[in-house]
Amino acid sequence: MAKAQILKQTLSYSSWPLVFGGGLVGSYFAFTSSHPIAAFLSVYACAVIALFLLERYIPYEVEWLEGDGETMTSIGHTLLTKGIVQLAAAASAIFPMLAANVLQPLAAMRFDLWPAHLPMVVQVALAVTVAEFGLYWAHRIAHETVFFWRFHALHHSVVRLWVVNTGRFHVADSLFKIALSQIPLYFMGAPLQVFWWLGAVTAFIGILTHCNVDMKTGLLDYVFSTPRLHRWHHSKQLPEGNTNYGENLVIFDIIFGSYHNPDRPSSTDIGIKGEIAKGFVPQLVQPFTKDGVRQIIGKDTKIN
Repeated sequence: MAKAQILKQTLSYSSWPLVFGGGLVGSYFAFTSSHPIAAFLSVYACAVIALFLLERYIPYEVEWLEGDGETMTSIGHTLLTKGIVQLAAAASAIFPMLAANVLQPLAAMRFDLWPAHLPMVVQVALAVTVAEFGLYWAHRIAHETVFFWRFHALHHSVVRLWVVNTGRFHVADSLFKIALSQIPLYFMGAPLQVFWWLGAVTAFIGILTHCNVDMKTGLLDYVFSTPRLHRWHHSKQLPEGNTNYGENLVIFDIIFGSYHNPDRPSSTDIGIKGEIAKGFVPQLVQPFTKDGVRQIIGKDTKIN
């Protein structure tokens, strides 16, 4: 029993850096292989499996291990948004490049400001920080305006956090975040590999923030978005939920006053006050209808 407790305690402190660090090391070998995207997906799948197992060995909230009936729709949204939109953007920067190909003036507006002479690790750190500014404001705007909340509410409608619902985003929500975070990098002249690494960092921090694992992250809470901080962000209570907007880093939460990390266990009372439609396609359509928006923001209209 004592050995089991020691192991659990050790995993609580080591699992975040091990999964994140292991994911980045795996990404390095993936990106230098002959099939970088396929290899990266294998590394990502291993990280997801590791967190899935840790959720069962050292769960933060035992009740979150029970099904909520949304597993398949969460997987569907993940495949659509993370699997298609973000993978395409990470693989070839397709979103901004498509705009440049269709609208030729954009190509002329691309500036060679990117410090390509610096070591790749420095370029990636810079890209993550630049992208984080756009991600932070896209996320904050999505919480503070009804027009964008109608799309983002899908992500917050879950009543449990676990690794599988990490990518539960409406496609419009994901496109908005990609536009604000990646287009600036494109105009600055960031190379393709930088987009790959940005996608990798975002992918691994994403599954870590959502996992139902009892992780002790300590000082990491003041640098990265962590499970502890993200659970506060998913709180039903607006003063708690409208905080910790950082996707990968918390620097802009600290700068703009939205950082929230009180000295007590983070919230397990998560979800939204409105209603989200049942089923994958209805959830995609709901934000585009008047009644759907009323349901999402908690007005009287009921979902049949």
